[in-house]
Amino acid sequence: MIQLDHLGTPLRSKAFHDNYYGFFGDNGLPDHITAIKQLAAQYTFIDADRVGIFGHSGGGFASTDAMLRYPEFFKVAVSGAGNHDNRSYNIYWAEKYQGLMKKDTVRKSDNFANSANSLMAKNLKGKLMLMHGDMDDNVHPAMTVQVIDELTKANKAFDLVWAPNRNHGLNEPYFIRRRWDYFVEHLLGMTPPDNYEIRQPVDGGARPPGSTPEPWETWEGWDDGFPYWKPFRAPW
Repeated sequence: MIQLDHLGTPLRSKAFHDNYYGFFGDNGLPDHITAIKQLAAQYTFIDADRVGIFGHSGGGFASTDAMLRYPEFFKVAVSGAGNHDNRSYNIYWAEKYQGLMKKDTVRKSDNFANSANSLMAKNLKGKLMLMHGDMDDNVHPAMTVQVIDELTKANKAFDLVWAPNRNHGLNEPYFIRRRWDYFVEHLLGMTPPDNYEIRQPVDGGARPPGSTPEPWETWEGWDDGFPYWKPFRAPW
């Protein structure tokens, strides 16, 4: 597993940050590919022929983008609650990276179209799992439905985990386990434990003997599956 600050991330310089302004579909992926290839050339335990990628929300958009834009390199992805077409997401957020939307009346398109994942569905070659909660209060589930529709039209096989009554987070043990299992099966080439259950520690985790739990350690008041160890509980 690697993590890197690709061109386009903040806290370096204005030029560094602005690298792919106007082309949201870049997502820093060329830098990731280059870094992985360089690391694989240096370290024999890195297999550049078996590369997976995971992301949620904006990362869900980016990880699906990786599979569709660079299908020869990225082999497996799990994409949660992705804003796959930023024309129908919170436009004020997307404009920070893509600029103001400009319509092209001749081509009947716009400057956001080149980063819409659904328009690249025909490129899928690897294994893609999509996840989305049907009560998502951040990224509308229609974002994932649009990708599903185009993948279906393109006769592409994919996997789907639909999460009833869940909002944006999907941080429950079940969804974490499904994500782990997908990479174990399709990257490692092994069979994961059947329906392995991730359980919350009874005492909320390690703590000095005799100490009093902090309020947040009791998970009271959380109802959306966050943080990771809090199982979702419907309010009925």
